[in-house]
Amino acid sequence: MGMVPDEQNVVFAAEADLVRRAQERDAAAIRAIMQANNQRMFRMARSILRSDSEAEDAVQDAYMRAFSHLDGFRGNSSLATWLTRIVINEALGRLRRRRPTVSWSSQEPSLAEARIIQFPLSSSTSEDPEKILAQRQIRTVVERAIDELPAAFRSVFIARVIEGMSLEETAELLDLNPATVKTRLHRARTMLRNSVEKQIGPVVMEAFPFAGKRCERMTSSVLVRLGLEQET
Repeated sequence: MGMVPDEQNVVFAAEADLVRRAQERDAAAIRAIMQANNQRMFRMARSILRSDSEAEDAVQDAYMRAFSHLDGFRGNSSLATWLTRIVINEALGRLRRRRPTVSWSSQEPSLAEARIIQFPLSSSTSEDPEKILAQRQIRTVVERAIDELPAAFRSVFIARVIEGMSLEETAELLDLNPATVKTRLHRARTMLRNSVEKQIGPVVMEAFPFAGKRCERMTSSVLVRLGLEQET
């Protein structure tokens, strides 16, 4: 469900205030803008460049451009969309410098060695090491499959699924017809499903591991209950 008009007005007013303060070089406002948009901007740049370090550089350069030209933000779209368009253009510019003939609409699939998109792991220190390892293996398979999607489908998938953007937001951001977004997302899901199914077998065999500390803990517990070992 979308926001009601009153909620939208509150959001727009808060955004306008942030922009005004950022134009005045208010560090807190600039920090708030960056913290709210860093993840989306990195992921979209990463979907184009497939390099963590280059995506980070692109995001930083995009912020420098944006904060130097905040008077160009007219509020016709959300600040997040405006910023993300800037970082997409920055990433595409970097891609063109690598391959001068590249354009946004004509990027072809690349099956070169994939670079993994870094998503945060659980911060819990109580997780079993075996469970963390299994989760990491599954995540790596999925990230690699996403990385191998053709660029045009990859960016739609990142926007719609990873970032949770609406159909309309994605179409506006990528300058696509909503029907094209739907088609590309469907094809991306199909390609991902096929790719992951091919890779997941060996990893699934190691899912729900019962080894290491967890195995030792349960073994000791049973031996204690049988009176064959002293409780520690």
